[in-house]
Amino acid sequence: MIPRVSILVLNWNGAKHLGRCLEAIQAQTYRDFEIILIDNASTDGSLDGVQARWPEIRLVRLEKNIGFAAANNLGAKTARGEWLALLNNDAFPEPTWLESLITAANQSRQYSFFSSRLMQASQPEIIDGTGDVYHVSGLAWPRERGYLVSWAHLQPGEVFSACAAAALYSRQAFLEAGGFDERYSSHHEDVDLGFRLRLMGHRCLYVPTAVVRHIGSASYGFESDLTVYQVQRNLIWTYVKDMPGGLFWRYLPAHLAANLIFMIYYTLRGKAGPVWRSKLAALSGLPEALRSRKIIQSRRSVILDDIDRAMEHGWFTPYRLGKEARKMSSPGSPQASI
Repeated sequence: MIPRVSILVLNWNGAKHLGRCLEAIQAQTYRDFEIILIDNASTDGSLDGVQARWPEIRLVRLEKNIGFAAANNLGAKTARGEWLALLNNDAFPEPTWLESLITAANQSRQYSFFSSRLMQASQPEIIDGTGDVYHVSGLAWPRERGYLVSWAHLQPGEVFSACAAAALYSRQAFLEAGGFDERYSSHHEDVDLGFRLRLMGHRCLYVPTAVVRHIGSASYGFESDLTVYQVQRNLIWTYVKDMPGGLFWRYLPAHLAANLIFMIYYTLRGKAGPVWRSKLAALSGLPEALRSRKIIQSRRSVILDDIDRAMEHGWFTPYRLGKEARKMSSPGSPQASI
């Protein structure tokens, strides 16, 4: 029997978290799914006993680590479900997570992909993300990360894109958009996919009742050299490929300013090597990015105003995120209206 949902779990040396993730999947109230576990050549024994305990899992063992993007694309191609539910191995969904997403998909057919409410696993009352924000400068971030849950959006609503740590995609839309860009390896690949889906006329709905406890960056670290390198490189490729028509030139000054600001920021934080290498790598990859742009923009079916309205415009918003999160996470702060 063909399942309605294919849950893709990507693992790389996730011995600390994988068992808890799989247990959380097995506790789901919605049961019409298959589990595809893609292992990126782990060496920590994280797969030991997995199939003995859960023989129904479809295990894909890769001989080398091909990255987040390519591994999930492989899983999507082998999946049988109408829907793809992506879940990181350090993400632990509440029992009604999948039921909430599928209910939203059934009731809101104008949407093709769906974002969960991510909570920090170590701090149960702190938000890890309520969908992804895309700024006109090309910067992107998880909405409301670091906020108290009382400040968060607790009603469903449209967001720019979904964090792929715990998201639901129409498999057809995912494949038609080309899946994740495998040159990215990881970081920003879900924002890039969300942008391409939007250009094709697809929309993303945030589902606040789809709750997932997330550790986050368990493999790479939040500000490791590799994370800085990939984020700072990939945000340039995303802007070049995806920002359409006149919006590209309108917001190019903001994009250039953001790159300069973060080059200075990371240099002062002792990460000059990874951030400067990232920009050189982005420049060397521009010819291929421009070739991709021709294909991506040829598929655009929405007007520029629709894309413009979906983006964040505040010039200083990206640079105040840390300050705002600290303010919103203060227990003494008044509750925001939602």
